[in-house]
Amino acid sequence: MQAVSAALDELYGARIEPLVRKKGELHCVGFFADFPDDRFLPDGQSVLEDTAALAGEMLLSPNMKDGMLISEYVESEKANLIDDIRAAINDKRGYSIDRLIEEMCAGEAYSTNKLGNEKHAELITAQSLTELYHKILAQSKIEIFYCGSAEPSRVSKALRTALSPLSARDEVSIPKTDIILYPPDEKLRECTETLDVSQGKLTIGFRLGKAMENPDYPSLIVFNSIYGGSVTSKLFLNVREKLSLCYYAGSMLDKHKGIMLVSSGVEFSNFRTALCEIMAQLEHVKTGEITDWELTSAKRYVITSIKSAMDRLGGLEELYFDSALSALPYDPVEICDRIEKVTIDQVITTASEITPNMVYFLSGEGNGNDNAS
Repeated sequence: MQAVSAALDELYGARIEPLVRKKGELHCVGFFADFPDDRFLPDGQSVLEDTAALAGEMLLSPNMKDGMLISEYVESEKANLIDDIRAAINDKRGYSIDRLIEEMCAGEAYSTNKLGNEKHAELITAQSLTELYHKILAQSKIEIFYCGSAEPSRVSKALRTALSPLSARDEVSIPKTDIILYPPDEKLRECTETLDVSQGKLTIGFRLGKAMENPDYPSLIVFNSIYGGSVTSKLFLNVREKLSLCYYAGSMLDKHKGIMLVSSGVEFSNFRTALCEIMAQLEHVKTGEITDWELTSAKRYVITSIKSAMDRLGGLEELYFDSALSALPYDPVEICDRIEKVTIDQVITTASEITPNMVYFLSGEGNGNDNAS
């Protein structure tokens, strides 16, 4: 780590950091690097090529002994990983979302957290990790994104040089996420767990139904903004502000998997009332109880969020990365134009068969909330 840090200092404080993402049922791992653009460096210097070379060396020439990743390093990083997995419980909001997904999608690859679980982490060895490392390099789809002012030909040359040790690879297709349109069980499932918390966490999982048969991403995005994905949404203005049933309430989509999640913080005694009202607000969308103001505000919120992301290199990369993995790739500018044209009827059609699948409630110990079990 000292050698890596010293090399990055020589590159005017460039950063190269590991990246782990979960997109649908895809586990995406790699490196993220950022470094000063040429025009900000003295005497016409450049660090693009050297940063690419260092990233390539870290990826393709890790420190090994007898062809194996070094056990001491593996054990150290395994301990760090287990600490990170255990620490997830400290963020009760994120923890409740993870637990909902584990229970709702049990038996599906989607149930696995992006960091895995402690049981599997304990089984990692230098040998198993080395084998996985070679498998990833040989069989995984590689996507590279560059955001900056350098000419594409120069970027391509720098990256091809840095990654030249990679052996010849056949074209690899991106694996598909298994999309389940409707809940396997007709009855809404509920799961309650107790921890030493002062605020309940109510999380609800939905399947998007026929909206995923021929995905209309602009309509899905606008629907989510109207329902719970913005500060002008029905969940925020009605469940949180008007009725004061939640400390926070919002919805989020995983359009790769065809799932919507609602996350909220509630008083233990308000669990059932808040649940009913959250469901009622979805019905209001399905029946077209949407004002022109709500539709316009939802569109403005989404378009502003996308344009704001495009003003940041990290946000721009995230938009194009997400598009590359989508069933229907899109351009951020194009999708803003399509969002502007979404109608209330399209939103109603999108919402029509969205079905609740599971309710997860994180309750406090000894609060007597029997109706949540």
